[in-house]
Amino acid sequence: MRPERRGKAAADGERAAPPSEGMDTRMNDAPENVRLIGGEMLLWSDMSNRDGITDWRGAALELISRMLPPSGRVLLVGPHPQAVVDQVAAHAPSAAVLLRSYPDACALGERHPGLAVYCGRLEVFAAEEPYDLVLALDGLLRTHSAEAPAAAWIESLDALAAHVAPGGRLVLGVRNDLGVDRFLEARPAERDGGDDQWAPHGFDPSYPSGPGALDAGLESAGLTVQRCYAAYPGRQAPRALLAREALAFGLPDALTFPLSAGEGDRMLVADPLHLTRLVFRHRLGEELAPLWLAVATRPLITKTPRPSALTSRHTATVAAHDDPADADVTPHGDHADAAPYDEDAAEMMARDEPGAAVGPAGASALPLGLLEDGAAVYELTRAGLKRLPNGEERPIPTGRVVEEILVEACAREDVKTVRDLLSVLATWLEKEGGDAAAATDGLVYDGERFTAVTPGAPAPATPPDPRIALCRILWRFAVRLQAAGHHHPWPWPLDADQLTLTLCGMAGRPCDPGDLDLARKLDAELGHPTEPAAQAPTYRDLLGARDRLADQLTAALARVARLETKLSYRERELVRAKAKLHRSQRKATAYRRTLGYRLSRRLARPRKVARKVFRLLSG
Repeated sequence: MRPERRGKAAADGERAAPPSEGMDTRMNDAPENVRLIGGEMLLWSDMSNRDGITDWRGAALELISRMLPPSGRVLLVGPHPQAVVDQVAAHAPSAAVLLRSYPDACALGERHPGLAVYCGRLEVFAAEEPYDLVLALDGLLRTHSAEAPAAAWIESLDALAAHVAPGGRLVLGVRNDLGVDRFLEARPAERDGGDDQWAPHGFDPSYPSGPGALDAGLESAGLTVQRCYAAYPGRQAPRALLAREALAFGLPDALTFPLSAGEGDRMLVADPLHLTRLVFRHRLGEELAPLWLAVATRPLITKTPRPSALTSRHTATVAAHDDPADADVTPHGDHADAAPYDEDAAEMMARDEPGAAVGPAGASALPLGLLEDGAAVYELTRAGLKRLPNGEERPIPTGRVVEEILVEACAREDVKTVRDLLSVLATWLEKEGGDAAAATDGLVYDGERFTAVTPGAPAPATPPDPRIALCRILWRFAVRLQAAGHHHPWPWPLDADQLTLTLCGMAGRPCDPGDLDLARKLDAELGHPTEPAAQAPTYRDLLGARDRLADQLTAALARVARLETKLSYRERELVRAKAKLHRSQRKATAYRRTLGYRLSRRLARPRKVARKVFRLLSG
């Protein structure tokens, strides 16, 4: 496709006047693989502000690698992280990118000369041939231009779906306006928008209000939903993709606990942990997911959809909420494990069995879920977890997460439970050869033994002393316990180091500050050091800071009031002193005018002259 740069824009009514000479020079300096299609934003850059762009990492990259066709065309729509673009450019036989930002398009064209980069609005993009895989992980918000009114979400979806070839796939990211992360943010959602969101979000009635509405929108665009993934723990940097078939059943605590808080510290605050756990426990993981990632395909043979195809799933979900007796007709109901899924879900699960051919030729089956743990990526299977690429498939351990048991015991001030659990943990490390790289948030205890949630973590070069390994585990727990502000039965002035030494003593393995230094070195050697400072401010921290500033402001206002009172008193004293001085000056002036004063002054002069003469004569 070789559209004209100015003729196409004029035909679409994008510009009323020709660009300036300087702008022509800038366009002529663009790389050869960058083509302007109309509606391009010449001075705007979406990549300059990365806060609003989802940082897709290992889980999304693994999913994309499974869907890349060995021989076919791939289209990236909207801004994507550099890792995603690099993977598509390296493995796709023919790839193209559609961006609205001209600076971003030029930068991408220079970095990947083999990519066909189109710059402009999605509505005016006309490809010569459809694509076998269309990736729009950032959604449809950044496919519009400021030079034309933004199209409705469903209209943008229709324009995007038109570029999917028969048998091809569309991967679309959709942010949930009612996701669990919205309940956790103290900052209003409308303040998250940057300069790129010049149109207010939330007023488009066609925007999906839930998984059912998303499925209906894709089906109305002529696509068939293969899988809909829920991305956790947040929309900024998802670490896990869980299919609705996996969320329909109760997930074990070993999986839900790591997905209940942000990256860097899984126990940053208590509210995300508790609220997200309740979401999974009540099987609302899909409805309240921060972000959805839908994988849809265009059928090879176009069929007329059944009358209820667009609304059957949504209607069944609503009916299940209204009448619990009908909850077995939907995969999201409480009786989903007692009754089979509907026909479409059963067909999807049959296609996704190992060995089934899905989508383009050579594409592998879609996974039930993908989870990240550090640099490792695990696949959720029907039998358990499998570390990619060639790890063993292990069952998901049952029981409760050790950290949750300790936090609950600390909240109840149940020191006996803490002491007993820590003693068993120390015995496991000493006599049973426990994993020295484990942590309390990565261990599950079923009452008899400890099991790592994601085994296979890199071990230290030399096996450490079990007492040092225990000290490291308890130090990480103490840091997160204090960072989260959880209640515990020990004095609050204790810092993380002192609390760690206290916990080691309760476990029956007393440690000293030297052992604590060795524990920190071991933690740094394992690659994920924990630091007690520099955590993100939480709602509780903001309230504490507000109260502290309010107290300081009250004290400052009181001091200002005292100073103003003192200043007013000093001003009144100054006025009285000035008045007294003026009265004294007037009295002195009146006294100088009297006869006696004048006579005394005249009589005093001869005496002064005689005194001077006498001094001169007396030498």
